[in-house]
Amino acid sequence: MPTYRDEVVVLRTHKLGEADRIVTMLSRSHGKIRAVAKGVRRTASKFGARLEPFMVADVQLYQGRSLDTINQAETLGAYGADIAGDYERYTTANVMVETADRLTDAEPAPAQYLLLIGALRSLSLREHPPTLTLNSYLLRAMSLAGWAPAIGECAQCGSDGIHANFVVQLGGLICSNCAPTGAVSVGPDAVRLLDALMRGEWDVAETQPSATVAQVDGLVSAYAQWHMDRHLRSLEHVAR
Repeated sequence: MPTYRDEVVVLRTHKLGEADRIVTMLSRSHGKIRAVAKGVRRTASKFGARLEPFMVADVQLYQGRSLDTINQAETLGAYGADIAGDYERYTTANVMVETADRLTDAEPAPAQYLLLIGALRSLSLREHPPTLTLNSYLLRAMSLAGWAPAIGECAQCGSDGIHANFVVQLGGLICSNCAPTGAVSVGPDAVRLLDALMRGEWDVAETQPSATVAQVDGLVSAYAQWHMDRHLRSLEHVAR
């Protein structure tokens, strides 16, 4: 039976039988992988804790017909315990891994893999407020998937500038000439925050008013779910 190794981040797990789990992982080189981890629910398991959600590991797998089998796992990033100990960060991380699960498949997605690991690491280290970390991650993940929101130009006509309307269905900021009835009005602070989150300019993002952060949070959540055509169930548990 052929074997292979890869670096992975655990997205979710499901019980299988009395002692096993099915582990869904995003890997650096093989895209999304679903594999059986045998015996990990037993107390004596050597690597059960290494295959919990949000953990990063170097794994060796046996290739199977429908599901692979995890043979070995060595921890590379132990983010699970730090994140799980804080409810706000835990719910935020769940949205991140659910998003990665939705946006990837069996094709290699190294950029999505690195983005997710960076976001989880930052979350575990408490580098930035969870809301800002989540929205930055969502914007960048959507961009990598081909759904980058228009921020510096109109999503309809392409005109440059700081536009004052945001339409989720049309792809981002819209100029006054293209804005349909019902477009959400946004001010310069919101545009500045969207741009800072896309670029990772945390000194700018962390100085924006709370009302602006709340508005952008709503816009980003709606934008991600609309373009994925999927409701992110984990968002229901994120404090707003």
